[in-house]
Amino acid sequence: MTAPQESTFADLGKVLVIIPTYNEAENVERIVSRVRVAVPEVHVLVADDNSPDGTGDLADKIAAEDGNVHVLHRKGKEGLGAAYLAGFRWGIDHGYDVLVEMDADGSHQPEELSRLLTALRGADLVLGSRWVPGGAVVNWPKSRLLLSRGGSLYSRVMLDVPIKDVTGGYRAFRKETLLGLGMEKVASQGYCFQVDLAWRAVKAGYKVAEVPITFVEREHGASKMSRNIVVEALWRVTAWGVGARVSKLTGRNA
Repeated sequence: MTAPQESTFADLGKVLVIIPTYNEAENVERIVSRVRVAVPEVHVLVADDNSPDGTGDLADKIAAEDGNVHVLHRKGKEGLGAAYLAGFRWGIDHGYDVLVEMDADGSHQPEELSRLLTALRGADLVLGSRWVPGGAVVNWPKSRLLLSRGGSLYSRVMLDVPIKDVTGGYRAFRKETLLGLGMEKVASQGYCFQVDLAWRAVKAGYKVAEVPITFVEREHGASKMSRNIVVEALWRVTAWGVGARVSKLTGRNA
């Protein structure tokens, strides 16, 4: 696939979309193709956790035919946070200026990527938000909707962050923002990884913007959400929030 002569987002520098995968053979070709059509100038990194279903091999075939697609083969499944951190490091080491988080299953629509990148011109971190005016969720059961909205609200209150969708995972970071967040100190591996990074960005004084997105439930493959992921997020957010309050009362830095 050939990129257009003029780059729409040249002022942002080189953009890398990181797509973590584990058993996403049904989705990887589709999602990479949609990204390349939506914003042809960006590069894509498929960070595969040694998927048993051959996702990594499919990604290699795509990369062999498209110079804007790259593959990071990881040893095994270590969680979403670990996959993104590895992707961030790879991107920074290879000279990218903007790093984007995107799910492999199509729930984060590549067609909305330009909205995030446009907003990044005036921000350090842009979050694709389901819970701001114009945002929406499609094909979710009520239980999942309540869990997500409740989790975001709980995180917002506990951590005192002015973000409507703290748990969302469709994000665009400037390289400088990631370098300033202390990635080496991030311990969360599941979906609370997203809460961790957003909270760190707010505490560090970075400008965080939210733009509306429509989140679409996956049509192919199995969701990676589990009870363990929810439990990890709950206890970590509670611990962070309590720790921050204690630190404030005692005059120590959180």
